[in-house]
Amino acid sequence: MTDCSAAFGPAEQNQFPEGKLPRRRKASRKAGTRGKAAATKQAQRGSSNVFSMFEQAQIQEFKEAFSCIDQNRDGIICKSDLRETYSQLGKVSVPEEELDAMLQEGKGPINFTVFLTLFGEKLNGTDPEEAILSAFRMFDPSSRGVVNKDEFKQLLLTQADKFSPAEVEQMFALTPMDLEGNIDYKSLCYIITHGDEKEE
Repeated sequence: MTDCSAAFGPAEQNQFPEGKLPRRRKASRKAGTRGKAAATKQAQRGSSNVFSMFEQAQIQEFKEAFSCIDQNRDGIICKSDLRETYSQLGKVSVPEEELDAMLQEGKGPINFTVFLTLFGEKLNGTDPEEAILSAFRMFDPSSRGVVNKDEFKQLLLTQADKFSPAEVEQMFALTPMDLEGNIDYKSLCYIITHGDEKEE
């Protein structure tokens, strides 16, 4: 803001209380570009945050998956890319509506950043590895890194968000066990937060 005393003559200045001349704002030539720059910076911050959600190794795995899906290598996943990927996986007749629904999740062209954001949103419900380990430690008073399978099964079937017997068996099919049949919960936590290495 600038002092307006130069804009008022002596007669006009007498109309205002002493020292209370109105002030005017300076017009900024950069006002228009500041808004654009702020919007661009906001978009960059928004997209860079998704990269902080994952470890570098996970981002690399997502890049490999993106490359496998992006059949025409144009950097954007389109309907023909999805159709070709399904075809390579043995599913030849995928309904158009299903492909359209997948593409609409991206709310625009699906480049790698959007692809990563979609996975970040899907995986956002997973607790951090340390939080899951802390929960398992409550059932491991001797700190051996394992919990009894039968006791844990009973808890899953009867407590909080109860599992069905089929869900328990499905979980145990992927759960690492020691020779005594106890759950190796450290390995299980890694699988929950990073995926199963055996799938590769």
